[in-house]
Amino acid sequence: MPIRVEVALRKAVTDTQGNKTAHKIKNELGLTVGQVRIIRIYTVDGLSEAQVDQAIEAGALHDPVLHTAHTAPAATDFDWIIEVGFRPGVTDNEGRTARETLRTVLGNRDAGIAVYTSTQYLITGNLNRSQVEHIARDLLANELIQRFQIADRAAWTASPGFPARTAAVTGEASSTVDIVDLSAMDDDALLRLSRENILALNLEEMRCIKDYYTSPEVIAHRKAKNLPAAPTDAELECLAQTWSEHCKHKIFSSRISYENRENGTTAEINSLYKTYIQGSTKQLRQRMGKDDFCLSVFKDNAGVIRFSEDINVCIKVETHNSPSALDPYGGALTGIVGVNRDPMGTGMGANLLCNTNVFCFASPFHDDELPPRLLHPRRVFEGVREGVEHGGNKSGIPTVNGAIVFHERFLGKPLVFCGTVGTMPATVAGHPSYEKKALPGDRIIMTGGRIGKDGIHGATFSSEELHEGSPATAVQIGDPITQRRMYDFLMRARDLGLYNAITDNGAGGLSSSVGEMAQDCGGCDMDLAKAPLKYDGLRPWEILVSEAQERMTLAVPPSTLQAFMDLAEEMNVEASDLGCFTDTGYLHVRYNDTIVTDLDMRFLHDGCPQMKLRATWNQPQVCCGCETPHPKVTDHQEFLQSMLGRLNICSREYVIRQYDHEVQGGSVIKPLIGARNDGPADAAVIRPQLGSDKALVIANGICPKLSDLDTYWMMAGAIDEGVRNAVATGGDIRHMAGVDNFCWCDPVQSEKTPDGEYKLAQLVRANQALAHFCLAYGVPCISGKDSMKNDYTGGGTKISIPPTVLFSVMGVISDCTKTMTSDFKRPDETVYVLGLTKNELGGSEYADTLGICGAVPQVDAVSARTRYERMHEAITTGLLSAAHDVSDGGLAVAVAEMALAGRIGADIDTDLVPALDCPLPEQRLYSESASRFVVTVAKDKRAAFEALFAGDFMAAIGTTTADEKLTLRAGSTTLVSSPVEELAVAWKKTLDF
Repeated sequence: MPIRVEVALRKAVTDTQGNKTAHKIKNELGLTVGQVRIIRIYTVDGLSEAQVDQAIEAGALHDPVLHTAHTAPAATDFDWIIEVGFRPGVTDNEGRTARETLRTVLGNRDAGIAVYTSTQYLITGNLNRSQVEHIARDLLANELIQRFQIADRAAWTASPGFPARTAAVTGEASSTVDIVDLSAMDDDALLRLSRENILALNLEEMRCIKDYYTSPEVIAHRKAKNLPAAPTDAELECLAQTWSEHCKHKIFSSRISYENRENGTTAEINSLYKTYIQGSTKQLRQRMGKDDFCLSVFKDNAGVIRFSEDINVCIKVETHNSPSALDPYGGALTGIVGVNRDPMGTGMGANLLCNTNVFCFASPFHDDELPPRLLHPRRVFEGVREGVEHGGNKSGIPTVNGAIVFHERFLGKPLVFCGTVGTMPATVAGHPSYEKKALPGDRIIMTGGRIGKDGIHGATFSSEELHEGSPATAVQIGDPITQRRMYDFLMRARDLGLYNAITDNGAGGLSSSVGEMAQDCGGCDMDLAKAPLKYDGLRPWEILVSEAQERMTLAVPPSTLQAFMDLAEEMNVEASDLGCFTDTGYLHVRYNDTIVTDLDMRFLHDGCPQMKLRATWNQPQVCCGCETPHPKVTDHQEFLQSMLGRLNICSREYVIRQYDHEVQGGSVIKPLIGARNDGPADAAVIRPQLGSDKALVIANGICPKLSDLDTYWMMAGAIDEGVRNAVATGGDIRHMAGVDNFCWCDPVQSEKTPDGEYKLAQLVRANQALAHFCLAYGVPCISGKDSMKNDYTGGGTKISIPPTVLFSVMGVISDCTKTMTSDFKRPDETVYVLGLTKNELGGSEYADTLGICGAVPQVDAVSARTRYERMHEAITTGLLSAAHDVSDGGLAVAVAEMALAGRIGADIDTDLVPALDCPLPEQRLYSESASRFVVTVAKDKRAAFEALFAGDFMAAIGTTTADEKLTLRAGSTTLVSSPVEELAVAWKKTLDF
């Protein structure tokens, strides 16, 4: 029988987590409670009462100084009690750790021990049952992955204790393989099969699979292997994962008939990816010639560039949107630990240098009724923040750069971008580190975590819109501790040259990792019965496609197999030999002697039919009929402070402070800078090699607010912003690489997407802009990803995200001592604006505040590139003392941020700003025209600075002052005269949770 161990804080110890929970109940749910106390429950199975008592006596599950631990109910003095625990089959990291602890303390290596954790919340307060259920359901438990029980004091007194619940999973025998006969299915039946089994395949693709299995050649081959002509369930699932939009990027690979009705032109585009993304990088690499720093692009888990003679660096950014919508904590946690595995599986494996993250949410202050299945944006915000925090901090990887973007349409699905930068020695075992290849005869080795039901259909689920019936099994919960142990092992195995190839078990699990590696040699023979499972009951197809976390697949030659397995045992990492790579041309998978799949490799990887789509561009009519000219601001000082507090402008310190950016000791430019370390940094600078001044600059650009105006200029703006942030910090535009991450609403015309042709045209225009501006700036894309079904339907509501592209930038800085931050450094320096301010208020924070519209900001790439090259020279030669890019909120916000960061004032005359068609001071102050900077220059360096930027749009607009007051004027008229500390308060208070 399971035995419950209840661990409670001693009365003299402050319950910090309980106090935090009480604070959340009040601030997030509007309910008043007296106090909340927390008890941790460990339900132990497989031990006797005497053994459990022995473990308690040894302090195995608690700290005796802080806690008491008993097998009797510990709850006292409460009005209501809520117990929350995981549902069956959901990964329980703490339970796994407790199990290992008990085995160590008791000297019992019996695998039959199991531990399941839950949490009791003891609440005092005048609440009714409905309110308590509200607390449980909407704050403490995510019913997708957790279950809860409630009792009041009277019920508890009458019968203390909840029944012990374990996480046992039952299922059919593991060897069961079903045959799915497609031959007699008509089109409706094929689509129903796809829909009901979450295959996410369209009718043409289902027909293609049907034709494959009914072809005489395939029938004959399968008969020779004693297989039925019809596919197995595992073969269908394997094809669905491999052909999913998430893995195959079918929309980006489609043939598109594009019509631009604005100028009357048409075009046939055979693959957006090959034409614009891969194509522009190919042109740039040819142009760079011997100066080409790209080493591996678009063919591995991450893009690789040369950093120095000894080190290469790689970068990958992924999205985890759909799982984060259902379980923000688990989705974001697996997002960050999952993208960590991309560099680990790039080339021969990379050391993990740092993390980045960008989140897109609806307002955390959203107060309207939520459609079915959607979580409140505040809960999504907190869950995602905590998931990324735990994934990064517990892995010992610094989080150095990121952003948070708010837009009402991210209510339908949040966007969670997680990125990782890695380093690898230039050579491994005498070969280039960025090259790898599985060879026939190599053993298929899976390392790390075990396989469970979590993550089944993750790839196909992410390939369709979110809806009320989205599957719970798609959600995974990562374990950063297990992954860290595996990572340390793999880096040692790499340096010892113990394997030939490596990749991660990401989307599609073993079906994808082994299937992709088998392309190197032409096939494989794998036995799923040898795969380690978290619990009994998984069927072969589930083992094959599960995306359960912390797993890598390697190709290990027989000659080093024993050394590899011995090292794994030494470092306490589970490694399993699942079979071998072959050159048979088939993905051959067994469960013992039962054949599970036998798929032609060519059909698996190249058989998916190319989509044929239409795209039609009509310039959207977005003018709201607002006044012209725009209404004037009546109180500039109050307006500036309100702008500083807007969600898309205000400080992110609340989030940043919870991420460790100093671990590993390489951080140079921190996320927060200035006199009190609370001002905004434009980009991060980090040293891959301690003791060397050579560094990387990491930045990003994202502006979905421009998408409804024109996705071409949205894309241009994102690229320009990412590059501009890096340049402002000291980056050299001539040594930068980009990563594109597209997140789009469904762009395929259908009954539920009647505007699909327009949305696809938006995608075409964004890709055209990417090619144009990457070529103009000389910044090649080296990696990327797309997520194409970011819509929600439910309760009669459809919500589509604004088309969004995150453009991440990584550049090499030769000397990190010659970098720049945005804070004013000292009084009596000249403040300059670089770049032309235009009457481009479309999508601006100013326009959104006043409910007006305007022209979309456009990017002049020629003048911008020249300015960026000069900025690099100005920073490295010491002409500047501060630099900040002008972005959200325009010039007024940029200057205010520089002042509050340095706690130094400034006197600025807006009439001196280089401007075109900006008769009102509001236009010069709040326009978000691209490619601009505010910089400060000491008086003795003004002449050299002005000579360097001769011919550019440049003007001295004021000076820094010692009075710690920001003054904004229009000639002789004072618009703002605000103490810098007041600006800091206004900027920091919005997200000061």
